Amino acid sequence: MTEERETGLLQRLIAGDPTSFHDLVETYKKRMYGLAFQMTRNHADAQDISQMAFIRALKSVKSLKPDGSLSGWLYRIVYTTAVDHLRKKPFFPREAAVEAAASYSPSTSAPAGGWTAKASWACRQEPADHSPGPEREAESALLRPRIQKALAGISERERTVFVLRHYHGLKIREIAASLGITIGATKSYLFRSIRKLQKELSGTRLSLGTGDRP
Repeated sequence: MTEERETGLLQRLIAGDPTSFHDLVETYKKRMYGLAFQMTRNHADAQDISQMAFIRALKSVKSLKPDGSLSGWLYRIVYTTAVDHLRKKPFFPREAAVEAAASYSPSTSAPAGGWTAKASWACRQEPADHSPGPEREAESALLRPRIQKALAGISERERTVFVLRHYHGLKIREIAASLGITIGATKSYLFRSIRKLQKELSGTRLSLGTGDRP
């Protein structure tokens, strides 16, 4: 979504446009699910978190500010919802996390079966359109398990910052605002995540860069 369209949707939500929340869900549901999955490493948990996050968003629309970031607001809701969810779980096997991570790609959307949301707006899923070339697809398939296993091995905050920066394209200041931390802390988490992943993925052609775009 372009910045102009996001601003327009933000203004519609603030104004109380009756169709604006449906458009919000349709626009962001795959990205919200993707972040939830990266944090939990579990499809069922990601579905539950995505559903609850949108319900929380609906209840807190009045907190939106005209000059704020709509995507940053949503990412923060998903992040806090996921943290709350994980704190309530007594145990999540690391082996299961690695196994789930190996079958996931950054562009994963909700499973074909749809979400378990009670609200009808959260139940419709459209298949993602992926059309990489054969060589790129083969390379990606080989690297994906290593990338996801490496992500499963770093801290929750490091993983979240990395995912928001490299998979969702957020700027450093946007990540900081989304997670409620300082820009300095965000840079530190990102640097540590990149350093750990580069060590794990040494010998591949994957370039993670420094991720220092403000």
